[in-house]
Amino acid sequence: MSNKRIRLGMVGGGRDAFIGGVHRIAARIDDRFDLVAGALSSTPEKARASGEDLGLAADRIYDDYDAMAAKEADRDDGIEAVSVVTPNHMHFPAAKAFLMCGIHVICDKPLTSSLADAKALAEAAANSDALFILTHNYTGYPMIRQAREMVATGALGRLRVVQVEYAQDWLSADLEASGQKQAGWRTDPARSGAGGSTGDIGSHAFNLACFVTGLEVEELAADLDAFVPGRRVDDNGHVMLRFSGGAKGMLWCSQVAPGNENALRLRVYGEKGGLEWSQEDPNYLWYTPLGEPKRLLTRAGAGAGEAAARVSRIPGGHPEGYLEGFATIYNEAADAIQARRDGRPVPSECLYPTIADGVDGLRFIEGCVASSQANGTWIRLADL
Repeated sequence: MSNKRIRLGMVGGGRDAFIGGVHRIAARIDDRFDLVAGALSSTPEKARASGEDLGLAADRIYDDYDAMAAKEADRDDGIEAVSVVTPNHMHFPAAKAFLMCGIHVICDKPLTSSLADAKALAEAAANSDALFILTHNYTGYPMIRQAREMVATGALGRLRVVQVEYAQDWLSADLEASGQKQAGWRTDPARSGAGGSTGDIGSHAFNLACFVTGLEVEELAADLDAFVPGRRVDDNGHVMLRFSGGAKGMLWCSQVAPGNENALRLRVYGEKGGLEWSQEDPNYLWYTPLGEPKRLLTRAGAGAGEAAARVSRIPGGHPEGYLEGFATIYNEAADAIQARRDGRPVPSECLYPTIADGVDGLRFIEGCVASSQANGTWIRLADL
């Protein structure tokens, strides 16, 4: 049983939805999941058509997630896990419905559209036997795992400075006014939550900085803007960070930076050296020991260790990136789910973002909004 593919369902991700296709590809890369059921759209007609597109059995195409959770939980061959890939405001009710039925949840980020919902979902997860996996996919990149290992083993010494930025340009104009679906919900606070760029990409930058350094952000001060006239959520943010242990950081997120496609970058500096990584060149990690020449570490080359090798799939010189990063999260989730099948503890090497990381992400988003509204006042995240 433990070696059989995991039966997977999906909520959201129907026709014209970008992220649903990404999750479906990622779930199949390592041949660990079979998609067998779905409530793929809030519109019944579209949900059915989307399910037919994917070859789902007619009796396993659902009009809504509540019916799907209840009926799949009653089936002997029901889904074991569900991917929630809806707009942010639907993460909470959908994920909670499956947690209450004991079905493992793999949820897109951010966790929810509000901190209150995030805390409530964390409580639901604590009262469920099901696992909860959050798909901050950049944590699955091999050289990010390498960077995390180097920081943890002391290669940089005591950390001092963390710089992270995530810049895009696709919302530089009023794209939402054209009816473009992705822009429409991401700039609608009722669906995205209070944060615009802070929620959509700033949450990734925040999570990545914490994942690699192992540090917690204790306080932040933010200056957010909506540069496009009429936009109701931020499209640019500058955030100062104070980490546990005394390190200081800066985070910039922008979706109005012409010339930037998906420019996520991380720089970490300590007493003994520094690391630099760029998502658009993901198989390389620059390492500079203090007083020595800069060194280029590659995913499959000299200098990369077991942490990178564990999540690498193909020979050196062949790029691994966005889809494989998602696949790594799905692969880690599969290991954890199979351990549960066998009655074993989740292996200690399983590494994926959890619901606690998701709650921290909502604290970051709402902390940024609160700070900016108070003219950049420092906000203690633990107080939120």
